[in-house]
Amino acid sequence: MKYCFYYDESEHSRVINLSTVTGETYYDGFLAAIIGWRSDHETAFEQSYHAFEEKYADRKKNGELKSGTIKPKQLVHGFASLNEANVKLLGDFFSIFDENSYIYLFCASKIEYVITQIFKGYRNSVFFDMDAARYSIVKAIVTYRPTEVIESLYKSPAEFVAALMTFLTNRIRRNKENRELKAQENTAFEAVLYVLNNVDVPQSLTWDYHSQFVGFGNFLSSKGILDYSVLLDKEGEAGAESKTLIAAKEASLKNCEEADSIDHFGIRMADMLVGIIGKLMKSLYHSLTPTQDSPRIAKTLLSKEWFRLTDGQLKLYKQLYHIVFEINNDWYKVYAGNYSDDLVSFLGLLDFMNHFNSAKDIEQDFDMQPEYCNSCICQRLETHFEQMKNKLPVEPVKDQEKDFFRNRRGAKVYHDVDRQPILELTKGKNAFVVLSVGIAKGGIPLVTVEASPENLCYRLPVQLNEWAMTLVSMANTGENLFPAEVIFTKAENRIYADII
Repeated sequence: MKYCFYYDESEHSRVINLSTVTGETYYDGFLAAIIGWRSDHETAFEQSYHAFEEKYADRKKNGELKSGTIKPKQLVHGFASLNEANVKLLGDFFSIFDENSYIYLFCASKIEYVITQIFKGYRNSVFFDMDAARYSIVKAIVTYRPTEVIESLYKSPAEFVAALMTFLTNRIRRNKENRELKAQENTAFEAVLYVLNNVDVPQSLTWDYHSQFVGFGNFLSSKGILDYSVLLDKEGEAGAESKTLIAAKEASLKNCEEADSIDHFGIRMADMLVGIIGKLMKSLYHSLTPTQDSPRIAKTLLSKEWFRLTDGQLKLYKQLYHIVFEINNDWYKVYAGNYSDDLVSFLGLLDFMNHFNSAKDIEQDFDMQPEYCNSCICQRLETHFEQMKNKLPVEPVKDQEKDFFRNRRGAKVYHDVDRQPILELTKGKNAFVVLSVGIAKGGIPLVTVEASPENLCYRLPVQLNEWAMTLVSMANTGENLFPAEVIFTKAENRIYADII
């Protein structure tokens, strides 16, 4: 069965430079959405969206109804700021998405891209988590917006490092005013200061268009979708392929083309969805970010205005929750970089609002709702940070056969680990080309070895459990030693393993 997908994006800065980053309307997040359905459902979705557009024909601009019909100021306190007409419009739009929809969302930090380029020479190691360091740098810049650091970013590496070190040193000193609240931040900043010794000049500060399509490729693979087309909103000069389209093709997506949104309802739907989410996330960011002139270190909570909701406004949150979390859910449905606090906060807000049945439920203990919501968001942020520490790749398990699956090396791995064959070792030295080492449920060590006609996965003797755990821990910090030749030595009652 063939699938039809449509792409659009929001908050995209075509060029990242000083004027872009310091502009009043600048927002660090870049978002993209790809929506789609099976080709035999295309007509039904087209009819539904055309009916929606005709219902709100007076809202069209240049013949199209797109997300610009909702202005940023109308979402200053989220959906609580919407008037009745806009609540009705968004409710009708959200209701078009049903269980036959496929929705993919991507979010990236523009500052993270720049920082990644500057620190591209650094790698994760057993002793230092560079991903966490990059995250801390980006979070500091995005949260506090230090003008001197941002300006130096576009001057020279030496000036940038000096400005960043000065800023972090000052923040550490200031954070000591509230050690309990800012202890974790100070620890992160101190670690960053430790590695700020050498930095390379960035070769380019233009936007990298590939990441959103890499994530979408993973989404398609996870869903088992092989036959599909992707239509992108046309940008740039007529007759020339845009950088976005080129990136989609370089990311190995098939059947990608560009078209004018006025001719394709699916692109307009994608625009409406990603535009509304982008505006909502931007308002959430500004509401949760302290100003540079904040007189003291304290928690920043959403104002109570975010929670003065009617039943209609609350329903919008629940509808959007259903779209983002429930319809054709998948690990890769929402894809982001290491720094994705705005996205995580947005997901936390949806999760928090979804558990209310009515606006009256919010009115109970109303004064505490900002605190409760903050706790929900902070819990999600903590979970995200813990997941970020995990460097091992996440691969979808496809049940190709009933009782086993194939791992990344093509070896057969049984769902019931007791059925996995044990690596048989003779007395003396046993040489194998080891492709990977892993841990199964219950802490049972596994090893995948090179073999013909197919690679094989074995259970390791229990004596090698600690050895396997050490190697998995090293891989989890970015130090993967495999493939490599391993000599397993069986002597008396002991078994040893040496990586050659």
